[in-house]
Amino acid sequence: MRSFVVTGTDTGIGKTLFAAALTAALKGVYWKPVQAGLDGETDSQIVARLSGMRVLPEAYRFKLAASPHKAAAAQGVQIDLAKLALPKIDAPLIAEGAGGLLVPLTEDLLVIDLFARWCVPLILCARTSLGTINHTLLSLEAIRARDIPLLGVTFIGEANEDSQRIIVKIGGVKILGRLPPVAPLDAENLARAFTGAFDLGDFA
Repeated sequence: MRSFVVTGTDTGIGKTLFAAALTAALKGVYWKPVQAGLDGETDSQIVARLSGMRVLPEAYRFKLAASPHKAAAAQGVQIDLAKLALPKIDAPLIAEGAGGLLVPLTEDLLVIDLFARWCVPLILCARTSLGTINHTLLSLEAIRARDIPLLGVTFIGEANEDSQRIIVKIGGVKILGRLPPVAPLDAENLARAFTGAFDLGDFA
């Protein structure tokens, strides 16, 4: 079955909501290998609630809400890359990274380097607000420098047609769709928003 990586141009931009919607739409399985920060609902718990689909346990769970290398060090843990191999399952797998692309997993390895090892199609989630052009184009350069297969960009937020247009023109990238704000945020409304904004054929 096909696997996808969901990542973002920054932390806190809504990539977990997109991952939940995609997992539900594909009737897939979600996996976040490294969770840093355990106060409140974790990303895995959010996806389970909003998708209703199977969620694999994290390989690592750290209390500190920080870069994984720092969160691991705070607990005296050394991240073992062997534990971060993509699981082999009989359903589409949606794997979500921690933070942005250049976040350190260890002092010698970035999140994007793990994605390069996996070599599965990557979906880049980007904000639509101020700053997204710079962050998205920089992210695209980093992805291509490592020869990671790029499925396309997903925008999250209110419509910003000019930013989307210039990112496509300069970045030479496919826009998969834009996930608008969802309120109230529940599984039904999220699924409706995803269905109205994305073509499942792009993920076949």
